Amino acid sequence: MFLHDLKYELLTILRTKALVFWLVIFPIALGSFFKLAFTGIYEKTTKFSSVPAAVVMEKQDETFKATIDSVSEGDDALLDVTYIDSVDEAEKLLLDGEIEGILIKGDTLTLTVAGEGMNETILKAFTDRYLLSEAIITDAFTNGGPEKGAEAAKALSQEVSAVSDIEMTKGNTDNLAQYYYNLLAMVALYGAMLGINITIMNQANLSALGMRRQCSPRKKSTALLVSLCASFIAQSFCMVLSVTFVRFVLRVDLGDRLGLVYLAALIGGVLGVCVGFAVGSLGRSGYDRKMGMLIAVIMSFCFFSGLMAANMKSIIEKNIPWFNRINPAAVISDSFYCLVMYDDLSRFTEKIISMLIISAVFALLGFALTRRRKYESL
Repeated sequence: MFLHDLKYELLTILRTKALVFWLVIFPIALGSFFKLAFTGIYEKTTKFSSVPAAVVMEKQDETFKATIDSVSEGDDALLDVTYIDSVDEAEKLLLDGEIEGILIKGDTLTLTVAGEGMNETILKAFTDRYLLSEAIITDAFTNGGPEKGAEAAKALSQEVSAVSDIEMTKGNTDNLAQYYYNLLAMVALYGAMLGINITIMNQANLSALGMRRQCSPRKKSTALLVSLCASFIAQSFCMVLSVTFVRFVLRVDLGDRLGLVYLAALIGGVLGVCVGFAVGSLGRSGYDRKMGMLIAVIMSFCFFSGLMAANMKSIIEKNIPWFNRINPAAVISDSFYCLVMYDDLSRFTEKIISMLIISAVFALLGFALTRRRKYESL
């Protein structure tokens, strides 16, 4: 009997067009818009890449050429150099946007750029450092002879640093990935629509189906349990579909522990259903009014979690950090962030436990409010 009822609950959910739109079509459309809007932003504004530059050798200088070659080699090369015979040809490339600057080596080194961005600043810093090093070596040769000059050149050729590079994370450092984590959190919380649907379909004062169910001999607790199980299954399908779409269609880096990403998504979906189940059990308002209020609350949670502004969560963390601990959208999105950014699973485990506790609280509240409701007549 349980499986029979579960089957028809699932069919009822699939036939509800509004639920299918908000839980399947809308997230896919929004994720696609994110991809179109964000493509290339990280590479252009945050991620470092070699600076394309032209070098014009008006005067042959093997030391300068060796320096240029050394900073143009390797996967993390500072410059992507093209040697050009004439300044006019190099200026044409600069105007066409194919290079960021022109290094002209004559009696001294000069730099020509067309803008004031990060790449131009890098070229300016390189030029200033080379000129300073050249002046120091020349002065050492002049005042101390070849031996002092060789010592100065050797000292300047060595990278001296008081710190060492430490890789803080192997995860995706693209800050725009936060939008996709929050998109998945929004889909999870949209499961609240299924939760509200449970209460509406089981309350005699809110729907005709609720009247028939109240008159049936089946226990109310059994009917609620069947509805919850069907909603969990439907929402789990939506979460698996959303994660798969984000990872394999939009190609967003979700780390190398994809199984745990799916686990976090499934638990987040259960949380969303439980939230809707509890909220739908409050008061006597109809479906449309409860749904409108619920959407407003969900979108508020998502806003404070960073769905509309990536730095919003940081602002909340700085001013009212406790809110991020109870905001369901923040907890769900943080679970994805912890998986991608940290090798240690302790933070991820903490978020999963928080989601389970929040889900249990709302589920128990929904059961308590729904089972105690009595009707004078039907």
